Amino acid sequence: MAASEALLAAARAVRERAAADFSGFKVGAALETADGQIITGCNVENASYGLTVCAERVAIFKAISEGHRAFRRIVVVADTESPTPPCGACRQIMWEFGGDLEVILANLTTVTAMLQMKDLLPLPFDRRLL
Repeated sequence: MAASEALLAAARAVRERAAADFSGFKVGAALETADGQIITGCNVENASYGLTVCAERVAIFKAISEGHRAFRRIVVVADTESPTPPCGACRQIMWEFGGDLEVILANLTTVTAMLQMKDLLPLPFDRRLL
């Protein structure tokens, strides 16, 4: 199985574990580390909504907690016809910890978009500005 196919499969599978009891909108993410490992995450909702964490951030935080610091790309899967891009908070985290990652957006059957982080977040706030 090609690396991108493995990432797609992992993101689709982890999407099923999402805790989306309030919105019903399940999202899965699969992050490829620099050494080729796949770290997954799913969205986890909370009754207050403000404490909800998106799949992309779960995958990145999980990877960091496991000692990874360099990433190649991330796949994000939602059950939508059109591409479902990461929210603003996820874009910031993805840029800060992954730089100009390749971002692959997909649904349950096909890839809907392939982008670079620089296109999703063209003027990022990061350590260069501190």
